[in-house]
Amino acid sequence: MADSLHPAATHHLPSFITAPGETDVLMVVMAAILLLAVLGFGILFLRLHTLPERMAHKGHKIQFEIVAVLGLIALFTHMHIFWVAGLLLALIDIPDFGNALRRIAGSAEKMAGIKPGGGADLGDTSDIEQSAEAAATLDPHQETAVARPVPARRKELGHA
Repeated sequence: MADSLHPAATHHLPSFITAPGETDVLMVVMAAILLLAVLGFGILFLRLHTLPERMAHKGHKIQFEIVAVLGLIALFTHMHIFWVAGLLLALIDIPDFGNALRRIAGSAEKMAGIKPGGGADLGDTSDIEQSAEAAATLDPHQETAVARPVPARRKELGHA
């Protein structure tokens, strides 16, 4: 490299200055460091971004799906309020009302004399639509109306 130096240049050049036609080692090392830094920052960002989803994964399925949707909305819209809402929702433990309501329904079916889980299968519904006059008949020996039992309505399974 001493042959290609300019006469006005100093003879003690730093080690990172390369001769013409040689590989610039410093540039290759810095390119590798930059690539690793960008990759590491991206992984850190995505791990932090999915924090609410990972926290809600241990919770209920419906809660997890809501938190996941909030995280995706926050990712694509860059509105951080959705991420904060997802984080708060992931931290809240939503109680399971379904189990208690199933137990109440089972007890009510047992009291009504219906086998558990058979409340929706009540049979024909053609006689449900009776008028109030047909439901109560007047006994000639009594002054009050005696109510006949009216069959229960069949459970509606769904809407269109």
